[in-house]
Amino acid sequence: MNLSGEASAGGITSRAAEVGTALVMAAMGAAAIWDSARIGAGWGADGPLSGTFPFWIGVMLVAASLGTLARALAKPGQDGAMFVTWPQLRLVMSVLLPTIAYVAAIPFTGLYLASAALVVWFMTRLGGFRLRSAIPAGIATAVVAFTVFEIWFLVALPKGPIETWLGF
Repeated sequence: MNLSGEASAGGITSRAAEVGTALVMAAMGAAAIWDSARIGAGWGADGPLSGTFPFWIGVMLVAASLGTLARALAKPGQDGAMFVTWPQLRLVMSVLLPTIAYVAAIPFTGLYLASAALVVWFMTRLGGFRLRSAIPAGIATAVVAFTVFEIWFLVALPKGPIETWLGF
């Protein structure tokens, strides 16, 4: 039993999370270094080349990641400390995966339709609302966002087929 009185459910340990994060961040730093070297990192005739700053950011990211990795692997006795349990991770994924789908849909549907769909999804799936409440809320969210950004502030955000059909 844990502090909240629930039976332990297993999950991802702190060490595994630290090692995984360090490896992903090191890969991102290595990609920054590689791309910066490709476009030119160093000093040119008129000052620093365009890849210099990203190159050094990549170097720092790799160095910090290697330090994190070494520290995570050197921790004795904390192998079993939980970072997240499977039920907690399931809850996080119930928000993360629809949000990823939302971002992926924006180039095809536009921001407003994707936002309305996301609001409807969250209200029905996670909030327990019925469609008769969720659909008007999603539409209202899209209409208010469109009015504020497109009409009042004149900020052009990604539009989809509905906005094109309406002449925007």
